Amino acid sequence: MAQFPGPETPPIDPTFVRWSAPPDERAGRPLLVLLHGYGADENDLFGLARYLPQEFVFAAVRAPLDPPFPTPGHSWYPIEGLDGRDPRRVTEAASRLSEWIDASSDQTPVGLLGFSQGAAVALQAMRLHPDRFAFAVALSGYVTPGPLPRDAELAERRPPVFWGRGTHDDVIPAVLVTHTTQWLPEHVELSGRVYAGLTHSVSEEEVEDIRMFLAKRLDEASG
Repeated sequence: MAQFPGPETPPIDPTFVRWSAPPDERAGRPLLVLLHGYGADENDLFGLARYLPQEFVFAAVRAPLDPPFPTPGHSWYPIEGLDGRDPRRVTEAASRLSEWIDASSDQTPVGLLGFSQGAAVALQAMRLHPDRFAFAVALSGYVTPGPLPRDAELAERRPPVFWGRGTHDDVIPAVLVTHTTQWLPEHVELSGRVYAGLTHSVSEEEVEDIRMFLAKRLDEASG
């Protein structure tokens, strides 16, 4: 299922994945994969799990690249230099994510929750495999420009996507926000919110909106 990525993006190291439940407590439960942003690690979003529906099994994944010194943490794709935000590198990262999920879990449904770079990778993974991912939560992120082969299939399926961002977020370029604003409604069942005064971060108000979005996904799955 996973598209084999190029040689520049290494595989995800399974020893740097934080799970909310041991293997014997995961069967029959939906999986939500947490994807951190640039310069962070698998611990960054794991704290959100306590505020979200506990029916999910949470897996927080460490991105496979190291940013240039002195930036700490890890990254999904480069954002600096001529290679910055290259769509090919975002696709490689999404392919590596799908590859790891295929090898690590047979749980269904699978949802994705990403912040910033992690949001871009989550949406790209959904575009690569519309039949694999049930929904996505994209926080302070964007849709990568450029067509992918299964975009039309995604538009037919129209999976639920929550997109949250702040009015004072100056990290994501405006052109990418504009592209995302146009692209998402054409391909997914979009919900979300623009938070007044919020910078490139996640607020308590947004966490509550995410919780409600996820609760609705559980209700749909059980109904």
